[in-house]
Amino acid sequence: MSEAAFEFTAVEGGVPIKMWTRGVPVDDKAREQLASAAKMPFIFKHVAAMPDVHVGIGATVGSVIPTKGAVIPAAVGVDIGCGMMAARTSLMAHDLPDNLEGIRRAIEVAVPHGRTVGRGARDKGSWSNPPPAIVAAWANLVERFDLICAKYPRFKNTNHLMHLGTLGTGNHFIELCLDEAARVWVMLHSGSRGVGNAIGTYFIELAKQDMRKWHINLPDEDLAYFPEGTDHFNDYVEAVGWAQDFAALNRRMMMTNVIAALRREITKPFEAELEAVNCHHNYVTRENHFGENVLVTRKGAVRAAKDVLGIIPGSMGAKSFIVRGLGNPESFHSCSHGAGRVMSRNEAKRRVSLDEHIRDTEGVECRKDAGVIDETPKAYKPIEAVMAAQADLVEIVHTLKQVVCVKG
Repeated sequence: MSEAAFEFTAVEGGVPIKMWTRGVPVDDKAREQLASAAKMPFIFKHVAAMPDVHVGIGATVGSVIPTKGAVIPAAVGVDIGCGMMAARTSLMAHDLPDNLEGIRRAIEVAVPHGRTVGRGARDKGSWSNPPPAIVAAWANLVERFDLICAKYPRFKNTNHLMHLGTLGTGNHFIELCLDEAARVWVMLHSGSRGVGNAIGTYFIELAKQDMRKWHINLPDEDLAYFPEGTDHFNDYVEAVGWAQDFAALNRRMMMTNVIAALRREITKPFEAELEAVNCHHNYVTRENHFGENVLVTRKGAVRAAKDVLGIIPGSMGAKSFIVRGLGNPESFHSCSHGAGRVMSRNEAKRRVSLDEHIRDTEGVECRKDAGVIDETPKAYKPIEAVMAAQADLVEIVHTLKQVVCVKG
């Protein structure tokens, strides 16, 4: 393993930054944000930056932040437990109909997606009447949730059951993909939805209040933290762990409903989960690195421990990858969570025409309207360059190309 695989940056008054960004663009603001995190007094060893790195709120997206004795809620963010799930079916490309619009519509009916805001109106991205399977799945989470709500009653009136098994908006998606052998996969991307957002938002603000109360000056207010041993630290770790479990179950229930929708559209019997991966890329967890137990926050990064499978998606017009971790200790056993943005959402809407979007998503059954321009392929870094920059972090197991893409 060569040290030349990453770029080393010394940070005055902080730990170094190691960046797997050779051959991919990195915004100066992202570098500044990484340096701010590196100056926090409880960072362990160094901060690692993945090739999809770009500016985020609180912490840089595509960063791995190991800490001892503290946790930074904004580094996890508000889409707690956001991640990917992929499952290979026994279907082949020739088993799919020539026109895939029916399959896209069936998936859109099976999984609530998008969002509507209006007083008294139901959010179209939630269930109006959760199916029995969703209610049964929620039963696995409700006891721990009630314990959290006993301390923080505000979380009781959030979208929890009504969002379980739903997609959301933005970069969340459901795709039907073909791999290098023309086998059909289902792949999807979502997190902890409304309840996770409420938990993340509340604890981020609580950490800021604690910093002000204790007169602790920070390089960036969004780096407000909870010291280990405090009640707020324990409560946050409990709540964030629960939200991460909600996110994983959310993806599992969506996958179940997408597979059921496919079975209604494709009469040929098929197996559904010959190979399956379900991984977070916005989360905090306890791990052992360099012989010490630490908290690892992955903000837009995937665990890539030795032989652990992960998912690195491209954009709605690019390839995605099922990968196997190489267990590189320098990246804290991590890899990128996707291609990474090169344009903000507003910038993409300004700079990319609808004609360009239609051209860049040619061959994909997906939305071709102005409402998804912020997710258009040109808004993202080239996924091939991102994969090349992390060749010492993961090896590619399967290469997927979407033929159907559902966006919220």
